Amino acid sequence: MSMNNHQAVRTAHPTIFGSQDVSITGRVRRAHRISTASRDRLIPIREPQASQQAGFTLIELLVATTLAALLIAGLGGVVGQVAMTRDAVQDRNELTRQARFAMDQMVRVVSHSRLLLLPLADKPASNWLENVREQTVPPTTPTDDSTKYTAVLAVTLPAYQDLDADGFSDADDDRDGLIDEDLPEDSHNDFAAGIYLIDDGGNGAVDDSWEFDDDEASFTEGEDPINGVDDDGDANVDEDPSADINEDGCPGVCGVDDDADGFVDEGSVDDDDEDGQADEDWYNAMVFYLDNGILKLRTPVPWDETGVSGITGRDFITSDIADNVTRFRVERVAGLAGSQQLVDITLELTSPINGERVSLQTQVRIGGAL
Repeated sequence: MSMNNHQAVRTAHPTIFGSQDVSITGRVRRAHRISTASRDRLIPIREPQASQQAGFTLIELLVATTLAALLIAGLGGVVGQVAMTRDAVQDRNELTRQARFAMDQMVRVVSHSRLLLLPLADKPASNWLENVREQTVPPTTPTDDSTKYTAVLAVTLPAYQDLDADGFSDADDDRDGLIDEDLPEDSHNDFAAGIYLIDDGGNGAVDDSWEFDDDEASFTEGEDPINGVDDDGDANVDEDPSADINEDGCPGVCGVDDDADGFVDEGSVDDDDEDGQADEDWYNAMVFYLDNGILKLRTPVPWDETGVSGITGRDFITSDIADNVTRFRVERVAGLAGSQQLVDITLELTSPINGERVSLQTQVRIGGAL
């Protein structure tokens, strides 16, 4: 193609050649200008000065340390309080457990026993209460004529106990199927006034009379036989019998065939059940008492615990049923007798650690479960 023809083509098609070249060239130039302008607008990064690289100042460290110490102290107090609360709850739970266990023991024994031995009824002639036995730790100073306040609850051994598993109740000393039916002159067969090692009379003294004085009251014996009458006028009934327990001068009950063998009033006058033996079935005393803040249970056993010949009222074992006891109170409720006799029991335990206190109180009827 000749030069003129080429020029003619460009003239005929200006869009294809001339305008396209101008558009591409313009875009390149604009892009260059934008790149140059952007580069001119970049802010140079300066290196940090030496003072900016030094970290916290001394004041900042002191403030931070103080705040941390306050936080730790606060947390320590919270943790300590939580621990103290936990210990107090555990301590109270343990006190409650012990108190309930001890009270359940006493209620069960009393409700299955046939006879309340202690406390005695209040004697008009004495200047202290026999029917209310209360003891505290530390001890309360007596304000009456007694020398020491002692609390004790004693009943005859319930028939359900059979420690030697021989098929006879431990309270059945002669194994004849009957209980407490042939008492010796010393009705507990323990060779001591009242119950051995126990303050029966409530005057603060232990075993302060001779062994045949079962109520430890007047140095006399047999003044209140088992006949349903208060023979000695001390407000107690049948508490101090002799070997002939009803004092009728006959074996058993006069004119009665007591052992159903076809014979009447045979044998010795002291043979109260007419079985050919005398004084062989005594009162086995089950005793609750307080000793240096420990509530103890004394249980008769059907074996020779003392190591002497034969089984007597001195053969017993002792167990602790509650610690930290600060008050033990037992009251023979007045105006009642026999199967209606009520006993009011109060038991209080106090923690030696924080003074937490648990107190239980109940009334139970003698033989109520029989």
